[in-house]
Order: sequence, then structure tokens, then C-alpha cells
Amino acid sequence: MARLTIRDLPDQVHRALRIRAASNGRSTEAEVRAILESTVQQKERRGIGNALAAIGRTVGLTDAEAEAINQVRDKTRADPMSL
Repeated sequence: MARLTIRDLPDQVHRALRIRAASNGRSTEAEVRAILESTVQQKERRGIGNALAAIGRTVGLTDAEAEAINQVRDKTRADPMSL
């Protein structure tokens, strides 16, 4: 397991962490771990295709416009890079 040291943490932040930890029945260290884990873990993995579709819906792309784009897009297969 990795270790992390946080320097120059303001007193009011440390105090708030201790209070939050106590209210959750954890040590301050366990509370900080829980906060970090919940912050960095992805809630839901979303692919690029879904993200692009969501953008299209947001800007009001119609099915007809999407089909027109599909008709003119380059469909040639890309060769993988060689390193």
C-alpha cells in the first residue's frame, strides 16, 4: 500500500475532517481514505460513443443529420501504429 503525506493542511480543514470522521464512526485517516476513494473512483464507465451521442442530443442533432454525417464519413479501416 502507498503512503501519502499532506503538508500545510489548514487547522480548520483538519478539524472539519475529525468532526466528519467522528460522525461517520471512523478515524480521521479512514475518513480521508474514504473521501479520496469516493472522489477518484468512476461511478459509471462511459464510452466515447455514448459521450458523443450525448453531445449530439444536447446540441439538437436530428436523426436525419446524423445519417447524413454517417453517409459522408470516411469508413476506411485504420492501420494500427507500429512502434
